[in-house]
Amino acid sequence: MSVSEFRRKKLLYVFNVFFDVNQSGTIERKDFELAIEKVCSLRGWKPSDAKHSETHEVMIKIWDGLRKRADSNRDGQVSVDEWVSMWNDYAQNPSAALKWQQQYCHFMFQLEDASADGTIDCDEFTTVCSSYGINPQECKAAFVKMSKGKESVSWEEFQELWKEYFSTEDPNAPGNFIFGRTSF
Repeated sequence: MSVSEFRRKKLLYVFNVFFDVNQSGTIERKDFELAIEKVCSLRGWKPSDAKHSETHEVMIKIWDGLRKRADSNRDGQVSVDEWVSMWNDYAQNPSAALKWQQQYCHFMFQLEDASADGTIDCDEFTTVCSSYGINPQECKAAFVKMSKGKESVSWEEFQELWKEYFSTEDPNAPGNFIFGRTSF
């Protein structure tokens, strides 16, 4: 099954904004190391903090899982084509997500749930998404669409929105907005 232009744009957005941190055109371990520092800096976690160590451990597990699944030519990098192909396979059965994909979903939820109350609100969402260079006003508009106008999004809801982001062809589906963008 080929990937539609709409889904390809969504996949490349996540690739370029959230994964290819050093903008090299591929995803590699260095991108994850940079992302770890970015996340820890955003939260104010120092290298001696337990949360810093936990973030490092989880992110490297995510990288290892991504590399094992997507790096089909075994060059230590995930190319755009490898990335799109992997998520296209995911879209065939989102309920059968790989462990690293589940870990990344959970990591993003926990990152956005700064208050650790089990839900993400608009301010928490906007803080994280805008730290990746997305306009805060667009983040707020995306949250309203993602949450369907509610005050917050629960972990259970977030998991369904996540599946939707990576698999839906419907441009109006609420899951399309979980990464802070309002259009593709």
